[in-house]
Amino acid sequence: MNIQHTVKERFLKYVKFDTQSDHSSPTFPSTAKQKILGQELVKELLEMGITDASIDDFGYVIGTIPANTSKKVAVICFCSHMDTSPDCSGENVKPIVHKNYQGEDLVLPDDETVVLRLHEHPDLQAQIGNDIITASGTTLLGADNKAGIAEIMDAANFLMQNPHIKHGEIKVLFTPDEEIGRGVDHLDLKKLGADFGYTIDGETLGSFEDETFSADGMQVKIKGQSAHPGFAKGKMESAIKIAGEIIAALPKNRLSPESTADKEGFVHPVNISGQVEGALIDFIIRDFEDHKLHEHEKELKNICENVLKNYPNASVTYRISEQYRNMKQVIAQHPQVSAFALLAIERAGISPKKQSIRGGTDGSRLSFMGLPCPNLFAGEHAFHSKQEWVSVQDMEAAVRTIVNLALIWEERA
Repeated sequence: MNIQHTVKERFLKYVKFDTQSDHSSPTFPSTAKQKILGQELVKELLEMGITDASIDDFGYVIGTIPANTSKKVAVICFCSHMDTSPDCSGENVKPIVHKNYQGEDLVLPDDETVVLRLHEHPDLQAQIGNDIITASGTTLLGADNKAGIAEIMDAANFLMQNPHIKHGEIKVLFTPDEEIGRGVDHLDLKKLGADFGYTIDGETLGSFEDETFSADGMQVKIKGQSAHPGFAKGKMESAIKIAGEIIAALPKNRLSPESTADKEGFVHPVNISGQVEGALIDFIIRDFEDHKLHEHEKELKNICENVLKNYPNASVTYRISEQYRNMKQVIAQHPQVSAFALLAIERAGISPKKQSIRGGTDGSRLSFMGLPCPNLFAGEHAFHSKQEWVSVQDMEAAVRTIVNLALIWEERA
């Protein structure tokens, strides 16, 4: 399959759009600037001949690559998100292409303290001879997830320009606000009209993920007892200090992000606020098995209750909210979705790497909304940081995988 790739050029253009989402914003999308990229993508889809490409008020970009086969083929959707993480600046991204990488340190010119070293980024070992794209040292790159967008756009362009390659109807979907967990809050699945989907938002070449964490949020609300600090002896029970003791009592060598890997879950405080009279701690709870989430929540409650034993006039209440669930619970009911993806990776000349995500994607929620949606590699690495990188060759391999996946669904129909 001879694809005249446009993925590199598209990616270098897209990363220059500042599309950071904002946790604190009450709007959807959380930042209007995401829609500026969305409008550019609609323009490019229309130029390809995708005549129904549009962006709605919520910022969702949807387009249809029409079927060109007489077979009845399931409608598949390829999805990536337009926003970049608020964890690191995405303003004025200046991408740099490091051609023919040979294992040397990559010193980023706008901040020479930001260096990509082979021993710190072991996946670079597989990139010898490839072209590595980084930012300039003061921002993230935006490969998460503009690599996925560029790959979908390149694949869509190829399919539209080569009508002799048979495929069913294909939906293109670009979402806002994935990085802050709101990516599909307002998506109309009936309007989308797909049967199965794939997010293109993974890391290492050849990786395929049909399993994510299950996730809950847990807010611990502490009610203390205030008193004038000059006359507080035997009276004051500071909610701030109680919160500090709860944080200090959390396990150090297990059940934390910094002490777990693979299939191990964790309890993680992400925000703390308060005064003497009252304090809030927000936790995220993660595990691959739902029942273990409940075990972690019970352990956290026990920690809080043990701390409160020393504060007879203080109290604590809890609010637990479901965030998302392990998409494997849905995807396992549709084994062809995973089987076809693994075959497509092989046909692209790559060894598949089936793995689990220690996190969630739009696909986690889409799966439970009725659109089984595992995750394919996009080639992005060190995301949410100034050391973020992607290789041109990995992006091209992702494009070949997307195209092969469209062909396989038609062949097996």
